Amino acid sequence: MNRENESRDGAQRLHWWQRAPRIPTLALFVVVALALLGTFALILATVEAERSQRQQAARTSAILESLDQIVRATMSGETGQRGYFITSDTRYLAPYREGRERYSQEMTRLRQQMGDDLPVDQADLLAEIARLGDAKWAEMTGVIELVGQRRIPDAHARVLSDEGQLAMTGLRRAVAKLEDIERVRLAQAVQNASAAEARILPSLAALFVVIVCALALGLWQAIRSAEAEALAANAAVIAEARDRADILAKELNHRVKNLFAVILAIVKMSARGDQAAAPAVDRIAKRIHALVTAHEVTQGSGKDQTVDFADLIGKAIAPYRSSSERCELDGGELVLPGKHAVPLGLVLHELVTNAVKYGAWAQPGGLLRVTWSREGDRAQVLWEEIAAGEAAAPAEAGREGFGSALIRSSERQLGGTITRRFGERGIVVEMDFVLEGGES
Repeated sequence: MNRENESRDGAQRLHWWQRAPRIPTLALFVVVALALLGTFALILATVEAERSQRQQAARTSAILESLDQIVRATMSGETGQRGYFITSDTRYLAPYREGRERYSQEMTRLRQQMGDDLPVDQADLLAEIARLGDAKWAEMTGVIELVGQRRIPDAHARVLSDEGQLAMTGLRRAVAKLEDIERVRLAQAVQNASAAEARILPSLAALFVVIVCALALGLWQAIRSAEAEALAANAAVIAEARDRADILAKELNHRVKNLFAVILAIVKMSARGDQAAAPAVDRIAKRIHALVTAHEVTQGSGKDQTVDFADLIGKAIAPYRSSSERCELDGGELVLPGKHAVPLGLVLHELVTNAVKYGAWAQPGGLLRVTWSREGDRAQVLWEEIAAGEAAAPAEAGREGFGSALIRSSERQLGGTITRRFGERGIVVEMDFVLEGGES
């Protein structure tokens, strides 16, 4: 009877284990998918901001060129007018005629470049430029006609009047105002593009943290499921439960890698046919490739394989490293057992994401220095963060956070010690572990 009750209880517990993991797995998948979609939306916004910047730069350059040509053409016409007035030689009218034709062409081009839907201030300035330019050319034409009619005193009187000078001065002033407005609009577009691009790195860091946490929670759920199975059934059922836990972890890892591939494909598709957006998309794609590589490293190698520590730390910091995030890596050859890859990889990613969010890389100019060495059958790793300014004092935590718990767990798996302390310029982490021991 007791055996029958135990069998019934074991069957009930097994039935609970079979159903329970489905909800957490779906929830983890939804969280990772939402994080990827949010990052994709931010990438699209960055590409659009940079496209707007390029369009504004081209528009501003064309408008400034047209304004410069309008002023130059008017000055050229003024030179021809004065030469003809002084000498009455029609050969001096060549600059005048050339300038007048160029003035007409550039005014037409300027109106096309600025379009019809203009703010009130720009529309007023455009109208004022046209009015003052036409007035200046009308004054020059009048003087030339008077000279041609041999009415030199009348032409002299009109040249000495303030009509032409006032028109030219007003034209230059209106042109300068319109140039200032266009330069301000270009500066704003550049600022918007820079702000959008600056949000990419924290977004990728947050995405990686979400994925690592999701994998950790998935692994924790799989372990709990395996323990429940061990209490509910015999050795054959336990083996089956472990197989299912492995399949669950592999499936979650497979889905995460598929999501990376999908978002990378969408990013590349968004710039298809747009050569101007290709450089920005290429930089974003390289960041995502580096993130995929770092994710694969944290999955570890088989127990009989080995991992090079330089390769492990290099791939761990690759998604976050750039010209503004300084990093110094120094150490000799350090080959780790394959079973050390997961715990050590998770510790390194916890440290580098903290450096991005709170530590040396939270502000420009910070320095991350990692050195490692081997003494006998033990390995030593020194992680130093040197902030650009004075490091903030760490807040006293009321309870152990997930990152600290992860480091403590990894410490036990590595069979060594991981100590953290806060110096004047940032955090210092010292690791000491055996190369052949550790928990199995």
